[in-house]
Amino acid sequence: MAASRDIRNRAGKLRETIDYHRKLYHTHDKPEISDTAYDALVKELEDIEQKYPELKTADSPTQRVGGEPLPEFIKVKHKVAQWSFNDAFTEEDLRSFDERVRRFIKTATGKEESPAYTCELKIDGLKVVLEYEKGILVRAATRGDGVTGEDVTHNVRTIPTVPLKLGKPIDIIAEGEVYMKKLNLERLNRKQEREGKPLFANPRNVAAGSVRQLDPKIAASRGLDNFVYDIARIEGASLPPNQHEELELLGKLGFTVNPHWRRAQDIEEAIRYWKEWTKKAPKEDYLIDGVVIKVDERRLQDALGYTGKAPRWGIAFKFPAEQVTTILEDIVFQVGRTGVITPVAVLKPVLVAGTTVSRATLHNEDEIRRLDVRIGDTVILQKAGDVIPDIVKVVIELRTGKEKPFVFPTHIPECGGDGRIERIPGQAAHRCVVRDSQTLLRRKLRYFASRPALDIEGCGPKVIDALLDAGLISTFPDLFTLKKGDVLALPRFAEKSAENLIESINKARTTTLPRLITGLSIDHVGEETAHLLAEHFKSMDRLSSATKEEIEAIDGVGPVVALSVYEWFKEKAHQKMLAKLVKELLIEKVEESSGGKLAGLTFVLTGTLPTLERADAEDMIRKAGGNVSSSVSKKTSYVVAGESAGSKLEKAQELGVKVIGEEDLRHLLS
Repeated sequence: MAASRDIRNRAGKLRETIDYHRKLYHTHDKPEISDTAYDALVKELEDIEQKYPELKTADSPTQRVGGEPLPEFIKVKHKVAQWSFNDAFTEEDLRSFDERVRRFIKTATGKEESPAYTCELKIDGLKVVLEYEKGILVRAATRGDGVTGEDVTHNVRTIPTVPLKLGKPIDIIAEGEVYMKKLNLERLNRKQEREGKPLFANPRNVAAGSVRQLDPKIAASRGLDNFVYDIARIEGASLPPNQHEELELLGKLGFTVNPHWRRAQDIEEAIRYWKEWTKKAPKEDYLIDGVVIKVDERRLQDALGYTGKAPRWGIAFKFPAEQVTTILEDIVFQVGRTGVITPVAVLKPVLVAGTTVSRATLHNEDEIRRLDVRIGDTVILQKAGDVIPDIVKVVIELRTGKEKPFVFPTHIPECGGDGRIERIPGQAAHRCVVRDSQTLLRRKLRYFASRPALDIEGCGPKVIDALLDAGLISTFPDLFTLKKGDVLALPRFAEKSAENLIESINKARTTTLPRLITGLSIDHVGEETAHLLAEHFKSMDRLSSATKEEIEAIDGVGPVVALSVYEWFKEKAHQKMLAKLVKELLIEKVEESSGGKLAGLTFVLTGTLPTLERADAEDMIRKAGGNVSSSVSKKTSYVVAGESAGSKLEKAQELGVKVIGEEDLRHLLS
């Protein structure tokens, strides 16, 4: 099937865009997009060229390695061609690589073999080629375009971990990575700040820029390091028969070899190594963006050989990308339980941070304008850990003119009534003017039954929807009037499952005041504010009769929240519903604070903890007399950080707030 005009145009635009960003990255060390976003553009072009081979050109970025040398340096023609590994992004990609290796070995040798693999960390730095004569360093060059690099010997000599003389007087060409430790970057940026100079973005950029300085004193002052991982050529001796023995030989000669390599008996063990380092990599003092997996036996490497641009015997298995590119196909609206409207981008499905994503929040109208995002745009999508995916940038260079600017509407049917929406005073967000739609009702009832609120086990969104559709519930109190016979009439419910649901509902009748306040879906009132209100007023009667001034007097409750709470309790419909609800419940008495081990301390939790659910950790803190906040400030005592901790961790480090883990928290509690 021939490629359409749109596909041809897309391929051409991709080549231009990739070349532009490749030159910024490889030649000028001034990238405008992340490595993972760049990889995503290349991957899309590779997919197009694979599907439409007639679109593959000799000068395509998919056929290149690295970038051109800078004119300020002496050009060096490599004695051994410098290859670049192909990339794998998923476990399926790696298993496919293993299958290709096995097939090729059988074709080349005439017999089936099961290769072992050497797994090495992929250091995110600048590749250098080190040439030694009789054990003395005579030349260091960048990879350049794979054939010609730049002579950077004067700078590489300043790196302490690059040996100037080897343990044996041999002629050898070794390949490795120059990198900067994260701690050294922090020190350098503090110095830059003191001197009023711009800060450096990341260690990789500093390492590359330092090696390309004409003055070696600058490189010497940067505190660079080096790992060596391969022998390209050795004179007067044969290469070791296995990749892992090659690493051992490099160490014996005096090179610094990353100590975390591992020999895997099969591809499944290699995948387990990758999974292990996906979690461990952030804890190292240098950037790691994946794992390089190589067939261990040299004879099998020789049999496999090379393609036009990469060895068949190795592959770079990247860590789950936190930034990728995809197409924005539409913008729709999501109405929250309090009527706040969030624009949501509908995306061409893409794998990011280990999961396939087809939706991303656009936050509000102001964010759409700031990004200048249009339907049909190629966008850079970011996702860190469990954080909701975010669009961070539009790839303007890929616009064709067919993209459609988005106009924020004045009405949406999900709001109910005439569908009108309004801008919330003093905020960038919009909300429904009339808040009685079925969409809002569903969201409120789902949240009421969820874990942060009444925590009715087995009463998830699908069950709530079924109960609503059957006309069995329409308000919060209705849940507590249900009988087993009512539930049995629902699809997919049998005797036992109906009994279990009723039992869960009855169990939830005994609840706490903070959970009940949380479940009411009052504007601006989440779990933290619900706890503040409960601890201050002690009962629903006192809270419902409080004045706006009394509510605002609570430390941590501002005028906007106070007005929202006051007005909610003054609505007749809410008073009537609440009176019915309270009759169905047994609300536990709010205990007077008796000090506790964490009295007077404020905690902020971020990221995923190893064993504790966040809600459980917050309950434990509160029971010990501590306070839990959703934002970090100078008043914060501790930030409890787990895996994929984000901006709250950065804020804590910026303010000097002590950061602890789950183990430290348990120690404080004990």
